[in-house]
Amino acid sequence: MKYLVFDREHNPLACLLFGSAAWKCAPRDDFIGWDAETREANLKFLTNNMRFLILPWVRVPHLASHILGRVARRISGDWVKKYGHPIYLLETFVEQDCFRGICYQAANWIHVGQTKGRSRNDRYANLKVPIKDIYLYPLTKRFREVLSQQIGEQKGRQMEDDK
Repeated sequence: MKYLVFDREHNPLACLLFGSAAWKCAPRDDFIGWDAETREANLKFLTNNMRFLILPWVRVPHLASHILGRVARRISGDWVKKYGHPIYLLETFVEQDCFRGICYQAANWIHVGQTKGRSRNDRYANLKVPIKDIYLYPLTKRFREVLSQQIGEQKGRQMEDDK
């Protein structure tokens, strides 16, 4: 899911990209309360904020946290329209050596831990990548309850919520 942000005069300000959530992420999985089976069944209800760029010439105080808040309010509905199911939790990974994650903190994302310096392509535990801070943003108060259900239960719950 891609978002382009423009000002009132239609000048570009920022862009965001959301994609597949990380397959495994122990701090995230612990925060949700997932075991391996539940994670596999429900991972599609999360999305990863893979890219967030405010264009270099843009200087607007608090713009980053404002954009994150606006996107958080609309992404689940956009996801339903495009993919046919809602999103209940956002995740992002912030490289510690380059960034401090201040905009995520200002937008009330929750810091749940750090990566171990491995990548999704590290099948043999020998690739080294920078350690990243892990931030999560629940889109509903009941995210743990919903994300811990089995698929059949979720469909029934979603149908109840739609009424």
